[in-house]
Amino acid sequence: MDFTFSAEQVMMRDTVARYLERDYRFEQRQTILRSPAGMSEDVWRRLETMGLFAMPLPEVSGGLNGTPSDIVAVAELLGRYLVVEPYFSSVLLAGRALARAEKNSIALSWLGRIITAESRAALAHEEGHGTASVDTIETTARLDGDCISISGEKRLVIDGADADILVVTARSGANRLALVVVEPPVDGVEITPLRTIDGRPAANICFNDARIPSQALIDDNAEQSIQNVVNDAILAVAAEAVGAMGALLEATTVYARTREQFGVPIASFQAIAHKLADMSLAYVKARSTLLYTTALADVGRASSRDFSVLKAQVGRLGRGFAESAVQIHGGVGMTDEIAVGHHLKRILAIDAMFGPADYHLQVVGATGQEQ
Repeated sequence: MDFTFSAEQVMMRDTVARYLERDYRFEQRQTILRSPAGMSEDVWRRLETMGLFAMPLPEVSGGLNGTPSDIVAVAELLGRYLVVEPYFSSVLLAGRALARAEKNSIALSWLGRIITAESRAALAHEEGHGTASVDTIETTARLDGDCISISGEKRLVIDGADADILVVTARSGANRLALVVVEPPVDGVEITPLRTIDGRPAANICFNDARIPSQALIDDNAEQSIQNVVNDAILAVAAEAVGAMGALLEATTVYARTREQFGVPIASFQAIAHKLADMSLAYVKARSTLLYTTALADVGRASSRDFSVLKAQVGRLGRGFAESAVQIHGGVGMTDEIAVGHHLKRILAIDAMFGPADYHLQVVGATGQEQ
């Protein structure tokens, strides 16, 4: 199956790349990450004006109803430049979860605010089981008069501490997966901010019989919808990882060709040359798998197994690839002053999201036996 970005997607990528190359260099990114907010409002607004918020969301809410390949075209660049603004969490995760309930007036209202950058959202879904499978959700949402009582704990909610709303997955009385919109602060909702391995903001969120107005239940049968959102998210983070791999390959190749030892570039040493060749091959394999899965998703033929193959392939190849990049750079590769170590940490963080490579390999094996 052949896949290439369309002319419109290439134009969009060029626009985003020019902006990031000019205004989001590594040093600027580090200043943003170290700020109290951990993001830049100026960058956030600029991403919105480029149409990136509207692109993946439905037309009924003011979006552009973009395709999976539209998302990949952007996400690959966000990974290349290590963008820390909560585009993934607010637009691609929570936004697309809300979009699955687009007939609900509350969901539509919040989608409109997300598209215009007035509000930020976070999806509170995973519960610390090492997988985003909907089968692992134990948080409950019980109807109690004109309120819904939510109890349970969500782990590592990406950008959850500063979100204007939380889109929460929970088991309803009929044991179906429900989607509930929570607007912090709320009595019974305890938010504990933390940072992930790559320094990005997240939160553990505990719901202790938190009472929410019943109209905040926007979908009482969301199991398949959330699985689709997770699959789309896997495609996006895989694109991020591949973008990071591309940047690492370029930086490592340049370093090996300019760093001299014994009077010659270290790229001339056989051991280094072989590592660079292995890195090039790993990058091609990872990106080929990404583009193949994207092509399937664009025509509605990608199964959950296809997304697991992608997540396992990118996670497995990405870790070894990034470790090789650090090894070739030597001690300087472990410092915060250059991007190499930050790309490694981002690739490791992405591998842990929605289940690591080992988990998805098990899924692939199990589904392969069933076919």
